Amino acid sequence: MNVELRHLRALAAIGDEGTLTGAARALHITQPALSRTLAQLEQRLGVRLVERTTRSLRLTGPGERLWESAHRILGQLDDALADAAGQRVPRPLRLAFAWAAVGSHTVPLLRDWRERHPEVPVHIRRADDPAALLRRGEADLVFLRGRPAPDDPYLVHRAVTHERRMAAVPVGHPLADRAEVALADLGAETVALCATAATTSAELWPAGRRPRTVTVPGVDEWLTTIATGAAVGVTAEGTVHQHPHPGVRYLPVRDADPVTVHLAWPARPGHPSTDAFRRHVESHLAESHLAESRHVESRLTESHLAESHLVESHFAERGGPARTGR
Repeated sequence: MNVELRHLRALAAIGDEGTLTGAARALHITQPALSRTLAQLEQRLGVRLVERTTRSLRLTGPGERLWESAHRILGQLDDALADAAGQRVPRPLRLAFAWAAVGSHTVPLLRDWRERHPEVPVHIRRADDPAALLRRGEADLVFLRGRPAPDDPYLVHRAVTHERRMAAVPVGHPLADRAEVALADLGAETVALCATAATTSAELWPAGRRPRTVTVPGVDEWLTTIATGAAVGVTAEGTVHQHPHPGVRYLPVRDADPVTVHLAWPARPGHPSTDAFRRHVESHLAESHLAESRHVESRLTESHLAESHLVESHFAERGGPARTGR
């Protein structure tokens, strides 16, 4: 098809900037020259990549897929050229997530990696669509709360942990003093849904008992809407640790299925430490969950022993046998 690098760079810039004017400025060329390059690319491929009107510009389906691939191809080329010229230095491992990485496990996990692999720093990034960063080659691994598309040929993913669903209610709300809530308790409320990386929709409730909903643009707006009393929310447990708020109280939802957290990476990893980091995440979380289980068992044993001592003391005070069945 005789597609050249300048064609890919042109489409990458157009998709990034959203306008021909901004893309031409980023590429340091004139807008007419950019328009000719785009037209030439579309002609050689035989497909429309960009829909243009006098007021707007958007990538078509094929254009969006090629835009993501162009980023990945250009990034790999830059790395290869730098390596061939002896100029390549080890780059950080890029880890992205939407609202939270793995909640309370995030900092210990990253600290442990830093101690074990000081030569491979991890750079973290929050993004509304972390999976898109993978497809464009702008991230090496991402945490997702929601299963990636099964027919996505560019991504590999694995479930690494599960999180309880938590209700978020304003401080002072009638539910705020409870230890836990049920979905029915929230059914009469207005529920705030986040437009980016949402883990909750009205379909979480049974048909016929679904609440009113309001959609907000991001996590800050979601928290503020709840804190001011305009709505309540339902989220994954990772949000509790990543986004505490003085005006919001988080409570477990006892009858909602947990949220599965996936770790995803490119089918063809671009960083040599991708597999090592994946194994690190899996082993760290497995050890953490085992330690938590042992802690719970220990607390239950302590509680049982304390209860037994109370029973024995009760019988001893009355002069009766401490145990029956002798």
